[in-house]
Amino acid sequence: MAKIFEVKYENQAQARVCEVGYESQADLCWHEVGYDTLALGDAAWFFVNYENQASFKIYKVKYESQADLKIFKVKYPEKAGWRNPAHPLKGKLG
Repeated sequence: MAKIFEVKYENQAQARVCEVGYESQADLCWHEVGYDTLALGDAAWFFVNYENQASFKIYKVKYESQADLKIFKVKYPEKAGWRNPAHPLKGKLG
C-alpha cells in the first residue's frame, strides 16, 4: 500500500519528488485515493497524517534536477502507473 507521508526535512525522506507539469515528463503518474485500503501498489496514494502510518516518506523539491522521482497526479485511477518501468523505486512505494 502506498501510504505517503510528506516530511518537512529532506534527510527524513526516502525519496525527493518533483511534481512535473506534463504526464510525459513523469516517471510515475499517481492517483490520490480517499481510503487507505484503496492505496494498492505504487500508483494509488493515500496521504497519512503521521510518520508511523506511512509506507513511504517523500520530500517535495522544486526542480526536476533535484528529484529522485518525477511525479504527475492523474484524475482517474486507470491512468496511474509507471511511465519509466526501469526506475529504481519501482515496487518500493507500496
